[in-house]
Amino acid sequence: MKVKMILPALTEARSPFWRPIKYSLFPPLGLATLAGYLDGSDQVVIEDEHVEALDLADEPDLVAIQVYITSAYRAYQIADHYRRKGAHVCLGGIHVTSLPSEALRHADTIFLGPGEDTWPAFLREFRAGRPGKVYQSRVRTLIGQPQVRRDLIKRHLYLVPNSVVVSRGCPHSCDFCYKSSFFRGGQSFYTQGVDQALAEIGSLPGRHLYFLDDHLFGNPAFAAELFEGMRGMGRLWQAGGTVKSILAPGLMEKAAEAGLRSLFIGFETLNEENLREHHKYHNLHRDYHEAILHLRDLGVMVNASFVFGMDGDDETVFDRTVEWAIEQGVETATFHILTPYPGTTLHKRLVAQGRIASTNWDLYDTRHAVFRPARTSANTLEKGYWRSYREFYRWSSILSAAWAKQLWSQRLRHIAYAGGWKKCEALWNLFIRARQVGIMAPLLETILAGFGKRQAKTELGPVQTSIRTTAPACSGEGALPADPVASLRTITSEQLLRRG
Repeated sequence: MKVKMILPALTEARSPFWRPIKYSLFPPLGLATLAGYLDGSDQVVIEDEHVEALDLADEPDLVAIQVYITSAYRAYQIADHYRRKGAHVCLGGIHVTSLPSEALRHADTIFLGPGEDTWPAFLREFRAGRPGKVYQSRVRTLIGQPQVRRDLIKRHLYLVPNSVVVSRGCPHSCDFCYKSSFFRGGQSFYTQGVDQALAEIGSLPGRHLYFLDDHLFGNPAFAAELFEGMRGMGRLWQAGGTVKSILAPGLMEKAAEAGLRSLFIGFETLNEENLREHHKYHNLHRDYHEAILHLRDLGVMVNASFVFGMDGDDETVFDRTVEWAIEQGVETATFHILTPYPGTTLHKRLVAQGRIASTNWDLYDTRHAVFRPARTSANTLEKGYWRSYREFYRWSSILSAAWAKQLWSQRLRHIAYAGGWKKCEALWNLFIRARQVGIMAPLLETILAGFGKRQAKTELGPVQTSIRTTAPACSGEGALPADPVASLRTITSEQLLRRG
């Protein structure tokens, strides 16, 4: 059987003039995981349109397309093309789960929720000549999952080919997150066995890893055991976590000893009322400044994420957020406009309030205001978003943030990482077009290796004003919505990284 698995690209990632590096970071791990369920006799290929042109002249028997919201129209176009050619087309992912009736118009079979149970069931029925129309995930486990088909990944096209996922979902339930709809009908957070995870990690070449889990630290016991097993492997890795997990006694110490060098943190908002409104209870009463200092003490750099447009945000939120991040010495930051994805509680609330302004899925990219904000205009929200990026990544801002550290070694690493990420985009574009992004991986490892030097607290540099989520001066900060690409972390047929 000839099988083709496709990750359609966003419009921006297909531009003949400019290709942002964030679309060449990670391979489509979800599709490679699904490929592990195929028979050895099957001929299978994975094509990621973010890094290569699709071959649309082929004639596969089965086509599986991974759909997220901002590539939905492109995914449907590709699906229609292959259906006209007689292929059986499958669509899966978060967007399909959220809007199954829309997806059904372009597919022979759709998958709702994670695919550990539904994909192998479909393959059995497809081979028997009786494939179903809709498969709804119910039974969820990663125990005994087949090996990821990393042989199908074109490693040289990615800066971070060693992406890893050892869990699914998240134990929290924020109202802007896709999780509530995607995992409906079964477990919403579960992990691999530790031995299984360690075996996969041990099989990967090189030193650098990136855990794409929604919440690697969501099960502290699992995480601690995993980190114990990783000690001595010589790995350098990055991941995402919460403020709560950073402040949990002993957990970050174990992670740093196992090689953690950079952590993506959804600070979400510095406004307590915003946290409550969006059910972000695990961030309540957490000292963000203390969390940053703790990571700095362990030699772990911070990628802070913020989103603008919550009901407590006015036109002052942008400058205040950027100033706070610079004062804290944050190495990198990502900014987003709050986006009400279909299927979320946030979307339902805004629909009921009549505040949805657009259903053009191409605009649901966290860069456009697709709803009417409460305390500012959509135009102000979009302009403030772009201004925040410009201000945070000015050389003067990078230098100011670097000087929040006391040691010159810390300052230089800060400048190298922040500057290399946002100030060398033209250079990244050249490597992307030459299809040689992978040759820059050793440089990334070298910079990350410079972190991890644990410092005494007296060496941490100027003491910043400690800002808790209850601080009145910081009311109205933005919140983090579900990552529109988060589904690439799952085993479904979807996370284009918006972590940058």
